[in-house]
Amino acid sequence: MAVYKQMARLGELLVKKGLVKREDIAKALEEQKKTGEKLGAVLVKNGVISADDLAAALAAQFNIGKCRPGFWNDPPAVDVPVEIIKKHRVFPVRVEGNRVYLAMSDPFNIAVTDEVRFVLNKEAVPEIAPAEDIERAIHKWYGDEIFNDGTADDEVAEEIDDAEGPAARAVQELIDRALLDDATDIHIEPRKNNCSVRYRIDGILHDVTVIPKSMYPQVVTRIKVMAGLDIAERRLPQDGQIRLKTPREVELRVATLATIYGEKITLRILDKTKVVPKLENLGYGGRNLALFKKMLHAPGRGGMIIMTGPTGSGKTTTLYAAIMEIYSRDINIVTVEDPPEYEIDGISQTPINRKAGLDFAPVLRAILRHDPDVIMLGEIRDEETAQLAIRAAMTGHLVLSTLHTNDAASAPARLIEMGVKPYLVASTLRCVIAQRLIRVNCPKCSVPYALPADHPALDILAGAKTIVRGKGCLRCNKGYKGRTAVMELMPVTQQVRKLICDNAPVDMIRKVAVREGMVPLLEDVKAKVLAGVTTPEEMMRIVALAED
Repeated sequence: MAVYKQMARLGELLVKKGLVKREDIAKALEEQKKTGEKLGAVLVKNGVISADDLAAALAAQFNIGKCRPGFWNDPPAVDVPVEIIKKHRVFPVRVEGNRVYLAMSDPFNIAVTDEVRFVLNKEAVPEIAPAEDIERAIHKWYGDEIFNDGTADDEVAEEIDDAEGPAARAVQELIDRALLDDATDIHIEPRKNNCSVRYRIDGILHDVTVIPKSMYPQVVTRIKVMAGLDIAERRLPQDGQIRLKTPREVELRVATLATIYGEKITLRILDKTKVVPKLENLGYGGRNLALFKKMLHAPGRGGMIIMTGPTGSGKTTTLYAAIMEIYSRDINIVTVEDPPEYEIDGISQTPINRKAGLDFAPVLRAILRHDPDVIMLGEIRDEETAQLAIRAAMTGHLVLSTLHTNDAASAPARLIEMGVKPYLVASTLRCVIAQRLIRVNCPKCSVPYALPADHPALDILAGAKTIVRGKGCLRCNKGYKGRTAVMELMPVTQQVRKLICDNAPVDMIRKVAVREGMVPLLEDVKAKVLAGVTTPEEMMRIVALAED
Protein backbone atom coordinates (compact mmCIF):
# COMPACT_ATOMS: atom_id res chain seq x y z
CA MET A 1 0.00 0.00 0.00
CA ALA A 2 2.88 2.36 0.83
CA VAL A 3 4.27 1.91 -2.67
CA TYR A 4 0.97 2.93 -4.27
CA LYS A 5 0.82 6.00 -2.04
CA GLN A 6 4.31 6.95 -3.20
CA MET A 7 3.30 6.44 -6.82
CA ALA A 8 0.19 8.50 -6.27
CA ARG A 9 2.39 11.30 -5.00
CA LEU A 10 4.40 11.09 -8.22
CA GLY A 11 1.16 11.23 -10.14
CA GLU A 12 0.01 14.28 -8.19
CA LEU A 13 3.32 15.98 -8.89
CA LEU A 14 3.01 15.32 -12.63
CA VAL A 15 -0.59 16.60 -12.63
CA LYS A 16 0.45 19.68 -10.69
CA LYS A 17 3.18 20.40 -13.22
CA GLY A 18 0.61 20.13 -15.99
CA LEU A 19 2.41 17.21 -17.63
CA VAL A 20 -0.44 14.70 -17.38
CA LYS A 21 -4.18 14.55 -16.74
CA ARG A 22 -5.73 12.65 -13.87
CA GLU A 23 -7.31 10.16 -16.26
CA ASP A 24 -3.83 9.39 -17.64
CA ILE A 25 -2.68 8.54 -14.14
CA ALA A 26 -5.71 6.35 -13.54
CA LYS A 27 -5.11 4.38 -16.76
CA ALA A 28 -1.42 4.01 -15.96
CA LEU A 29 -2.19 2.73 -12.46
CA GLU A 30 -4.53 0.09 -13.88
CA GLU A 31 -1.87 -1.07 -16.31
CA GLN A 32 0.74 -1.00 -13.58
CA LYS A 33 -1.33 -3.43 -11.47
CA LYS A 34 -1.23 -5.93 -14.36
CA THR A 35 2.40 -5.56 -15.45
CA GLY A 36 4.15 -4.69 -12.19
CA GLU A 37 6.01 -1.88 -13.91
CA LYS A 38 6.68 1.40 -12.21
CA LEU A 39 4.19 4.20 -12.77
CA GLY A 40 6.73 6.47 -14.45
CA ALA A 41 7.88 3.70 -16.79
CA VAL A 42 4.25 3.06 -17.85
CA LEU A 43 3.65 6.74 -18.55
CA VAL A 44 6.83 6.99 -20.66
CA LYS A 45 6.06 3.75 -22.52
CA ASN A 46 2.59 4.98 -23.41
CA GLY A 47 3.98 8.31 -24.62
CA VAL A 48 2.14 10.35 -22.00
CA ILE A 49 5.35 12.01 -20.76
CA SER A 50 8.95 12.03 -21.95
CA ALA A 51 11.83 10.34 -20.18
CA ASP A 52 13.26 13.79 -19.41
CA ASP A 53 9.99 14.90 -17.83
CA LEU A 54 9.97 11.79 -15.66
CA ALA A 55 13.58 12.31 -14.56
CA ALA A 56 12.87 15.94 -13.65
CA ALA A 57 9.76 14.95 -11.68
CA LEU A 58 11.60 12.23 -9.75
CA ALA A 59 14.45 14.64 -8.99
CA ALA A 60 11.95 17.18 -7.62
CA GLN A 61 9.96 14.54 -5.73
CA PHE A 62 12.89 13.06 -3.86
CA ASN A 63 15.18 16.12 -3.78
CA ILE A 64 17.88 14.35 -5.81
CA GLY A 65 20.10 15.98 -8.41
CA LYS A 66 19.37 15.55 -12.11
CA CYS A 67 22.18 14.82 -14.58
CA ARG A 68 23.02 17.67 -16.92
CA PRO A 69 21.99 17.20 -20.55
CA GLY A 70 24.64 15.64 -22.78
CA PHE A 71 26.53 13.97 -19.93
CA TRP A 72 27.02 10.95 -22.21
CA ASN A 73 29.46 12.94 -24.37
CA ASP A 74 32.12 12.94 -21.63
CA PRO A 75 34.13 9.83 -20.67
CA PRO A 76 33.45 8.07 -17.35
CA ALA A 77 34.67 10.27 -14.51
CA VAL A 78 36.22 7.32 -12.66
CA ASP A 79 37.11 3.72 -13.44
CA VAL A 80 34.09 1.77 -12.15
CA PRO A 81 34.37 -2.01 -12.79
CA VAL A 82 32.56 -3.02 -15.98
CA GLU A 83 30.67 -5.71 -14.03
CA ILE A 84 28.92 -3.02 -11.95
CA ILE A 85 28.08 -0.96 -15.04
CA LYS A 86 26.69 -4.02 -16.79
CA LYS A 87 24.71 -5.30 -13.82
CA HIS A 88 23.16 -2.04 -12.59
CA ARG A 89 23.13 0.15 -15.76
CA VAL A 90 24.68 3.20 -14.10
CA PHE A 91 27.31 5.66 -15.33
CA PRO A 92 29.88 7.71 -13.32
CA VAL A 93 29.40 11.35 -14.35
CA ARG A 94 31.77 13.24 -12.05
CA VAL A 95 33.94 13.07 -8.95
CA GLU A 96 34.02 15.75 -6.27
CA GLY A 97 36.35 15.10 -3.37
CA ASN A 98 35.38 11.78 -1.82
CA ARG A 99 32.09 11.54 -3.73
CA VAL A 100 31.39 9.88 -7.06
CA TYR A 101 28.14 10.94 -8.72
CA LEU A 102 26.32 8.20 -10.63
CA ALA A 103 23.75 8.66 -13.37
CA MET A 104 20.90 6.35 -12.33
CA SER A 105 17.36 5.85 -13.57
CA ASP A 106 16.49 4.23 -10.24
CA PRO A 107 18.04 6.38 -7.50
CA PHE A 108 16.88 3.96 -4.79
CA ASN A 109 19.05 1.07 -5.91
CA ILE A 110 21.00 0.78 -2.67
CA ALA A 111 22.90 -2.25 -3.94
CA VAL A 112 24.79 -0.26 -6.56
CA THR A 113 25.73 2.60 -4.22
CA ASP A 114 26.99 0.07 -1.68
CA GLU A 115 29.05 -1.77 -4.31
CA VAL A 116 30.61 1.41 -5.65
CA ARG A 117 31.40 2.60 -2.12
CA PHE A 118 33.11 -0.70 -1.36
CA VAL A 119 35.12 -0.85 -4.62
CA LEU A 120 36.19 2.80 -4.89
CA ASN A 121 36.20 3.73 -1.20
CA LYS A 122 34.12 6.78 -2.12
CA GLU A 123 30.57 7.81 -1.26
CA ALA A 124 28.25 7.06 -4.19
CA VAL A 125 25.69 9.82 -4.83
CA PRO A 126 22.82 9.14 -7.28
CA GLU A 127 21.78 11.65 -9.93
CA ILE A 128 18.64 10.95 -11.92
CA ALA A 129 18.87 10.51 -15.68
CA PRO A 130 16.60 8.89 -18.29
CA ALA A 131 17.42 5.22 -18.78
CA GLU A 132 18.02 5.71 -22.51
CA ASP A 133 20.57 8.46 -21.81
CA ILE A 134 22.43 6.16 -19.46
CA GLU A 135 22.37 3.40 -22.08
CA ARG A 136 23.69 5.89 -24.60
CA ALA A 137 26.64 6.71 -22.32
CA ILE A 138 27.32 3.02 -21.60
CA HIS A 139 27.18 2.09 -25.26
CA LYS A 140 29.48 4.97 -26.23
CA TRP A 141 32.17 4.49 -23.59
CA TYR A 142 32.04 0.79 -22.74
CA GLY A 143 30.79 -0.54 -26.07
CA ASP A 144 31.76 -4.11 -26.85
CA GLU A 145 33.00 -4.72 -23.30
CA ILE A 146 29.33 -4.92 -22.31
CA PHE A 147 27.21 -5.36 -25.41
CA ASN A 148 29.21 -8.29 -26.80
CA ASP A 149 28.87 -9.96 -23.43
CA GLY A 150 32.61 -10.31 -23.10
CA THR A 151 32.99 -12.71 -26.02
CA ALA A 152 35.51 -10.63 -28.00
CA ASP A 153 38.86 -12.33 -27.57
CA ASP A 154 41.19 -10.05 -29.50
CA GLU A 155 40.69 -6.48 -28.29
CA VAL A 156 43.55 -5.09 -30.33
CA ALA A 157 42.28 -6.57 -33.59
CA GLU A 158 38.76 -5.44 -32.71
CA GLU A 159 39.99 -1.89 -32.19
CA ILE A 160 41.96 -1.83 -35.44
CA ASP A 161 38.98 -3.03 -37.44
CA ASP A 162 36.32 -0.98 -35.70
CA ALA A 163 36.78 2.74 -36.27
CA GLU A 164 33.40 3.30 -34.59
CA GLY A 165 34.29 1.49 -31.37
CA PRO A 166 34.26 3.15 -27.94
CA ALA A 167 38.01 3.87 -27.93
CA ALA A 168 37.83 5.39 -31.41
CA ARG A 169 34.98 7.63 -30.29
CA ALA A 170 36.90 8.60 -27.14
CA VAL A 171 39.96 9.61 -29.16
CA GLN A 172 37.85 11.63 -31.59
CA GLU A 173 36.10 13.38 -28.68
CA LEU A 174 39.47 14.34 -27.18
CA ILE A 175 40.73 15.72 -30.50
CA ASP A 176 37.50 17.58 -31.26
CA ARG A 177 37.44 19.17 -27.83
CA ALA A 178 41.12 20.16 -28.11
CA LEU A 179 40.44 21.90 -31.42
CA LEU A 180 37.42 23.66 -29.92
CA ASP A 181 39.54 24.90 -27.00
CA ASP A 182 42.40 26.00 -29.32
CA ALA A 183 44.81 23.63 -27.58
CA THR A 184 48.28 23.13 -29.05
CA ASP A 185 49.06 19.80 -27.37
CA ILE A 186 47.19 16.83 -25.92
CA HIS A 187 48.91 14.87 -23.13
CA ILE A 188 47.54 11.39 -22.38
CA GLU A 189 49.31 10.21 -19.24
CA PRO A 190 48.78 6.85 -17.49
CA ARG A 191 48.61 6.91 -13.72
CA LYS A 192 48.34 4.18 -11.11
CA ASN A 193 44.54 4.01 -11.07
CA ASN A 194 43.49 5.85 -14.22
CA CYS A 195 44.78 7.90 -17.14
CA SER A 196 44.77 11.70 -17.09
CA VAL A 197 44.27 13.94 -20.13
CA ARG A 198 45.68 17.45 -20.20
CA TYR A 199 45.54 20.15 -22.89
CA ARG A 200 48.13 22.87 -23.37
CA ILE A 201 46.15 26.07 -23.94
CA ASP A 202 47.93 29.41 -24.30
CA GLY A 203 51.15 27.72 -23.15
CA ILE A 204 49.72 26.34 -19.88
CA LEU A 205 48.64 22.74 -19.19
CA HIS A 206 45.06 22.22 -17.99
CA ASP A 207 43.51 19.01 -16.63
CA VAL A 208 40.61 18.09 -18.89
CA THR A 209 39.33 14.62 -18.08
CA VAL A 210 40.23 11.14 -16.85
CA ILE A 211 40.11 7.97 -18.95
CA PRO A 212 39.26 4.77 -17.08
CA LYS A 213 42.19 2.39 -16.74
CA SER A 214 40.13 -0.32 -18.45
CA MET A 215 39.79 1.82 -21.60
CA TYR A 216 43.34 3.18 -21.67
CA PRO A 217 44.97 0.29 -23.67
CA GLN A 218 42.33 0.58 -26.42
CA VAL A 219 42.84 4.36 -26.59
CA VAL A 220 46.61 3.90 -26.97
CA THR A 221 46.08 1.25 -29.65
CA ARG A 222 43.62 3.43 -31.53
CA ILE A 223 46.04 6.39 -31.62
CA LYS A 224 48.89 4.13 -32.74
CA VAL A 225 46.77 2.71 -35.55
CA MET A 226 45.82 6.23 -36.69
CA ALA A 227 49.49 7.33 -36.59
CA GLY A 228 50.83 4.23 -38.35
CA LEU A 229 52.89 3.11 -35.33
CA ASP A 230 53.76 -0.42 -34.19
CA ILE A 231 50.98 -1.45 -31.80
CA ALA A 232 53.06 -4.34 -30.44
CA GLU A 233 56.01 -2.11 -29.43
CA ARG A 234 55.40 -0.73 -25.95
CA ARG A 235 58.95 -0.18 -24.66
CA LEU A 236 60.69 1.99 -27.26
CA PRO A 237 59.65 5.59 -28.07
CA GLN A 238 57.84 6.01 -31.38
CA ASP A 239 56.94 9.01 -33.54
CA GLY A 240 54.21 9.31 -36.13
CA GLN A 241 51.60 11.65 -37.50
CA ILE A 242 47.87 11.78 -38.06
CA ARG A 243 46.19 13.89 -40.74
CA LEU A 244 42.55 14.80 -40.21
CA LYS A 245 40.16 16.61 -42.53
CA THR A 246 37.32 17.10 -40.04
CA PRO A 247 36.24 19.08 -38.08
CA ARG A 248 39.02 21.01 -39.87
CA GLU A 249 42.29 20.14 -41.52
CA VAL A 250 44.97 19.45 -38.91
CA GLU A 251 48.11 17.40 -38.56
CA LEU A 252 48.83 15.70 -35.25
CA ARG A 253 52.43 14.84 -34.42
CA VAL A 254 52.28 11.76 -32.20
CA ALA A 255 55.04 10.72 -29.76
CA THR A 256 54.97 7.77 -27.36
CA LEU A 257 57.10 7.21 -24.27
CA ALA A 258 57.15 4.21 -21.93
CA THR A 259 56.47 5.02 -18.25
CA ILE A 260 56.08 2.78 -15.20
CA TYR A 261 52.28 2.77 -15.65
CA GLY A 262 52.19 2.38 -19.43
CA GLU A 263 52.82 4.49 -22.52
CA LYS A 264 52.44 8.24 -22.34
CA ILE A 265 51.21 9.78 -25.60
CA THR A 266 51.63 13.40 -26.64
CA LEU A 267 49.86 14.82 -29.67
CA ARG A 268 51.11 18.15 -31.04
CA ILE A 269 48.38 19.91 -33.02
CA LEU A 270 49.40 21.71 -36.22
CA ASP A 271 46.37 23.51 -37.58
CA LYS A 272 46.68 23.63 -41.37
CA THR A 273 43.81 26.12 -41.65
CA LYS A 274 45.65 28.86 -39.77
CA VAL A 275 46.82 31.83 -41.79
CA VAL A 276 50.30 33.26 -41.20
CA PRO A 277 49.78 36.39 -39.09
CA LYS A 278 51.43 39.73 -39.76
CA LEU A 279 54.25 40.91 -37.51
CA GLU A 280 51.97 43.66 -36.18
CA ASN A 281 49.45 41.06 -35.05
CA LEU A 282 52.08 39.03 -33.21
CA GLY A 283 52.88 41.79 -30.75
CA TYR A 284 55.60 43.67 -32.64
CA GLY A 285 55.30 47.43 -32.60
CA GLY A 286 57.20 50.70 -32.26
CA ARG A 287 60.99 50.53 -32.51
CA ASN A 288 61.14 46.73 -32.61
CA LEU A 289 58.77 46.49 -35.57
CA ALA A 290 60.54 49.25 -37.51
CA LEU A 291 63.96 47.68 -36.89
CA PHE A 292 62.80 44.18 -37.79
CA LYS A 293 61.35 45.37 -41.12
CA LYS A 294 64.50 47.39 -41.80
CA MET A 295 66.64 44.27 -41.29
CA LEU A 296 64.40 42.21 -43.56
CA HIS A 297 64.39 44.77 -46.38
CA ALA A 298 68.04 45.84 -46.07
CA PRO A 299 69.80 46.21 -49.45
CA GLY A 300 71.91 43.20 -50.38
CA ARG A 301 70.10 40.12 -49.18
CA GLY A 302 73.14 38.35 -47.73
CA GLY A 303 73.08 37.95 -43.98
CA MET A 304 71.46 36.10 -41.11
CA ILE A 305 68.57 36.87 -38.75
CA ILE A 306 68.34 34.65 -35.68
CA MET A 307 65.30 34.07 -33.45
CA THR A 308 66.02 32.74 -29.96
CA GLY A 309 63.87 31.43 -27.16
CA PRO A 310 62.70 28.20 -25.53
CA THR A 311 60.51 25.60 -27.21
CA GLY A 312 56.98 26.92 -27.70
CA SER A 313 57.92 30.60 -27.74
CA GLY A 314 56.53 31.21 -31.24
CA LYS A 315 59.88 31.52 -33.04
CA THR A 316 58.77 29.66 -36.17
CA THR A 317 55.53 31.62 -36.47
CA THR A 318 57.49 34.88 -36.28
CA LEU A 319 59.89 33.68 -38.98
CA TYR A 320 56.93 32.84 -41.22
CA ALA A 321 55.52 36.32 -40.59
CA ALA A 322 58.93 37.70 -41.58
CA ILE A 323 58.89 35.64 -44.78
CA MET A 324 55.44 36.96 -45.67
CA GLU A 325 56.74 40.49 -45.08
CA ILE A 326 59.31 40.07 -47.87
CA TYR A 327 57.42 37.51 -50.00
CA SER A 328 57.43 38.25 -53.73
CA ARG A 329 57.24 36.25 -56.94
CA ASP A 330 60.58 37.89 -57.85
CA ILE A 331 62.53 35.90 -55.26
CA ASN A 332 63.03 32.20 -54.50
CA ILE A 333 62.17 31.33 -50.89
CA VAL A 334 62.98 27.84 -49.58
CA THR A 335 62.39 26.42 -46.09
CA VAL A 336 63.59 23.29 -44.31
CA GLU A 337 61.66 22.36 -41.18
CA ASP A 338 60.76 19.54 -38.80
CA PRO A 339 57.99 19.51 -40.08
CA PRO A 340 56.56 22.58 -41.92
CA GLU A 341 54.05 24.24 -39.57
CA TYR A 342 52.33 26.34 -42.23
CA GLU A 343 51.70 25.44 -45.86
CA ILE A 344 52.24 28.45 -48.14
CA ASP A 345 51.64 28.42 -51.86
CA GLY A 346 54.60 29.82 -53.80
CA ILE A 347 57.26 28.79 -51.26
CA SER A 348 59.28 25.57 -51.49
CA GLN A 349 59.00 23.81 -48.13
CA THR A 350 61.10 20.72 -47.35
CA PRO A 351 60.43 18.49 -44.31
CA ILE A 352 63.40 16.69 -42.81
CA ASN A 353 63.29 12.91 -42.46
CA ARG A 354 65.83 11.56 -39.99
CA LYS A 355 64.80 7.96 -40.60
CA ALA A 356 65.90 8.40 -44.21
CA GLY A 357 69.08 10.22 -43.15
CA LEU A 358 67.69 13.58 -44.23
CA ASP A 359 68.62 16.06 -41.50
CA PHE A 360 68.98 19.86 -41.62
CA ALA A 361 72.58 19.88 -42.89
CA PRO A 362 72.17 17.62 -45.96
CA VAL A 363 68.91 19.35 -46.93
CA LEU A 364 70.52 22.77 -46.58
CA ARG A 365 73.44 21.62 -48.73
CA ALA A 366 70.96 20.52 -51.41
CA ILE A 367 68.96 23.76 -51.15
CA LEU A 368 72.04 25.82 -51.98
CA ARG A 369 72.06 24.17 -55.43
CA HIS A 370 68.53 25.47 -56.13
CA ASP A 371 69.39 29.15 -56.46
CA PRO A 372 67.57 30.40 -53.31
CA ASP A 373 67.31 34.07 -52.35
CA VAL A 374 65.89 33.46 -48.88
CA ILE A 375 66.37 30.34 -46.76
CA MET A 376 64.40 29.61 -43.62
CA LEU A 377 66.12 26.97 -41.51
CA GLY A 378 63.96 25.47 -38.76
CA GLU A 379 66.80 25.25 -36.24
CA ILE A 380 70.59 25.43 -35.99
CA ARG A 381 71.47 22.59 -33.67
CA ASP A 382 74.97 21.37 -34.65
CA GLU A 383 78.29 22.57 -36.06
CA GLU A 384 77.71 21.34 -39.61
CA THR A 385 74.38 23.13 -39.91
CA ALA A 386 75.82 26.29 -38.35
CA GLN A 387 78.76 26.33 -40.78
CA LEU A 388 76.48 25.80 -43.80
CA ALA A 389 74.09 28.52 -42.64
CA ILE A 390 76.95 30.99 -42.18
CA ARG A 391 78.36 30.09 -45.61
CA ALA A 392 74.94 30.65 -47.19
CA ALA A 393 74.63 34.04 -45.47
CA MET A 394 78.11 35.03 -46.68
CA THR A 395 77.34 34.17 -50.31
CA GLY A 396 74.37 36.48 -50.77
CA HIS A 397 71.47 34.56 -49.22
CA LEU A 398 69.23 35.87 -46.47
CA VAL A 399 69.10 33.11 -43.84
CA LEU A 400 66.40 33.06 -41.16
CA SER A 401 66.80 30.52 -38.38
CA THR A 402 66.33 29.75 -34.67
CA LEU A 403 68.58 28.96 -31.71
CA HIS A 404 67.89 27.94 -28.14
CA THR A 405 69.35 30.72 -25.97
CA ASN A 406 67.91 32.76 -23.12
CA ASP A 407 68.54 36.21 -24.59
CA ALA A 408 69.62 37.94 -27.77
CA ALA A 409 73.19 38.68 -26.63
CA SER A 410 73.87 34.96 -26.05
CA ALA A 411 73.22 33.94 -29.67
CA PRO A 412 76.63 34.95 -31.11
CA ALA A 413 78.40 33.09 -28.30
CA ARG A 414 76.29 30.01 -29.00
CA LEU A 415 77.30 30.01 -32.67
CA ILE A 416 80.95 30.43 -31.69
CA GLU A 417 80.61 27.49 -29.27
CA MET A 418 79.38 25.42 -32.23
CA GLY A 419 82.66 26.04 -34.00
CA VAL A 420 81.93 29.09 -36.17
CA LYS A 421 84.76 31.65 -36.25
CA PRO A 422 83.88 34.86 -34.36
CA TYR A 423 84.67 37.10 -37.36
CA LEU A 424 82.27 35.05 -39.54
CA VAL A 425 79.47 35.42 -36.96
CA ALA A 426 80.12 39.17 -36.73
CA SER A 427 80.15 39.69 -40.49
CA THR A 428 76.98 37.72 -41.28
CA LEU A 429 74.57 38.47 -38.39
CA ARG A 430 72.10 41.28 -39.13
CA CYS A 431 70.17 41.01 -35.88
CA VAL A 432 69.11 38.65 -33.11
CA ILE A 433 65.62 38.58 -31.61
CA ALA A 434 64.83 36.90 -28.30
CA GLN A 435 61.13 36.14 -27.98
CA ARG A 436 58.66 34.78 -25.44
CA LEU A 437 54.88 34.37 -25.50
CA ILE A 438 52.65 35.79 -22.79
CA ARG A 439 48.96 35.22 -22.17
CA VAL A 440 46.66 38.15 -22.97
CA ASN A 441 43.86 39.51 -20.79
CA CYS A 442 40.41 38.48 -21.99
CA PRO A 443 38.83 41.52 -23.67
CA LYS A 444 35.35 40.56 -22.43
CA CYS A 445 35.97 40.30 -18.69
CA SER A 446 39.03 42.49 -17.99
CA VAL A 447 38.64 44.92 -15.10
CA PRO A 448 40.94 47.29 -13.16
CA TYR A 449 42.67 45.58 -10.26
CA ALA A 450 44.59 46.99 -7.31
CA LEU A 451 47.85 45.18 -6.63
CA PRO A 452 48.38 44.05 -3.02
CA ALA A 453 51.09 45.94 -1.15
CA ASP A 454 53.27 42.82 -0.94
CA HIS A 455 52.98 41.83 -4.63
CA PRO A 456 56.45 40.85 -5.95
CA ALA A 457 55.87 42.78 -9.20
CA LEU A 458 55.44 46.19 -7.52
CA ASP A 459 59.14 47.04 -7.61
CA ILE A 460 59.45 46.09 -11.29
CA LEU A 461 56.34 48.11 -12.17
CA ALA A 462 57.83 51.18 -10.52
CA GLY A 463 55.05 51.47 -7.98
CA ALA A 464 52.12 51.22 -10.40
CA LYS A 465 49.32 50.03 -8.12
CA THR A 466 46.43 49.53 -10.55
CA ILE A 467 46.58 47.15 -13.46
CA VAL A 468 44.06 45.30 -15.62
CA ARG A 469 43.26 41.61 -15.42
CA GLY A 470 40.56 39.22 -16.62
CA LYS A 471 38.09 37.96 -14.03
CA GLY A 472 37.32 34.77 -15.95
CA CYS A 473 34.28 34.10 -18.12
CA LEU A 474 32.83 31.52 -20.51
CA ARG A 475 34.93 32.87 -23.39
CA CYS A 476 38.35 32.57 -21.73
CA ASN A 477 40.64 30.47 -19.56
CA LYS A 478 40.72 31.97 -16.07
CA GLY A 479 40.90 35.52 -17.41
CA TYR A 480 43.24 34.90 -20.34
CA LYS A 481 42.38 34.62 -24.03
CA GLY A 482 45.15 34.08 -26.54
CA ARG A 483 48.83 35.05 -26.47
CA THR A 484 51.11 37.75 -27.79
CA ALA A 485 54.85 38.05 -28.22
CA VAL A 486 57.30 40.00 -26.09
CA MET A 487 60.80 40.42 -27.41
CA GLU A 488 64.18 42.11 -27.38
CA LEU A 489 65.75 42.92 -30.75
CA MET A 490 69.52 43.35 -30.91
CA PRO A 491 70.79 44.82 -34.20
CA VAL A 492 74.42 43.92 -34.87
CA THR A 493 75.87 47.41 -34.94
CA GLN A 494 79.51 48.34 -35.45
CA GLN A 495 80.18 48.24 -31.71
CA VAL A 496 78.41 44.91 -31.22
CA ARG A 497 80.21 43.48 -34.27
CA LYS A 498 83.60 44.46 -32.78
CA LEU A 499 82.74 42.78 -29.47
CA ILE A 500 81.71 39.58 -31.26
CA CYS A 501 84.99 39.57 -33.21
CA ASP A 502 86.86 39.93 -29.91
CA ASN A 503 84.78 37.05 -28.42
CA ALA A 504 83.70 39.42 -25.64
CA PRO A 505 81.58 38.17 -22.69
CA VAL A 506 77.82 38.02 -23.21
CA ASP A 507 77.20 40.60 -20.43
CA MET A 508 79.39 43.13 -22.20
CA ILE A 509 77.60 42.59 -25.54
CA ARG A 510 74.25 42.97 -23.80
CA LYS A 511 75.32 46.17 -22.01
CA VAL A 512 76.50 47.80 -25.24
CA ALA A 513 73.35 46.71 -27.10
CA VAL A 514 71.12 48.30 -24.42
CA ARG A 515 73.23 51.45 -24.50
CA GLU A 516 72.66 51.60 -28.26
CA GLY A 517 68.89 51.37 -27.90
CA MET A 518 67.92 47.69 -27.47
CA VAL A 519 64.76 47.38 -25.36
CA PRO A 520 65.33 44.44 -22.96
CA LEU A 521 62.76 41.65 -22.81
CA LEU A 522 61.70 42.63 -19.28
CA GLU A 523 61.03 46.24 -20.36
CA ASP A 524 58.86 45.06 -23.26
CA VAL A 525 56.69 42.82 -21.08
CA LYS A 526 56.52 45.54 -18.41
CA ALA A 527 55.16 47.97 -21.00
CA LYS A 528 52.49 45.45 -21.98
CA VAL A 529 51.44 45.06 -18.32
CA LEU A 530 51.11 48.82 -17.89
CA ALA A 531 49.14 48.98 -21.15
CA GLY A 532 46.63 46.42 -19.81
CA VAL A 533 47.60 43.74 -22.33
CA THR A 534 48.68 41.18 -19.72
CA THR A 535 49.09 40.68 -15.96
CA PRO A 536 51.97 41.03 -13.49
CA GLU A 537 51.80 37.26 -12.95
CA GLU A 538 52.60 36.69 -16.62
CA MET A 539 55.42 39.21 -16.35
CA MET A 540 56.91 37.36 -13.37
CA ARG A 541 56.67 34.07 -15.26
CA ILE A 542 58.60 35.55 -18.18
CA VAL A 543 61.20 36.99 -15.78
CA ALA A 544 61.69 33.50 -14.29
CA LEU A 545 62.07 31.97 -17.77
CA ALA A 546 64.58 34.62 -18.81
CA GLU A 547 66.67 33.97 -15.71
CA ASP A 548 66.80 30.17 -16.19
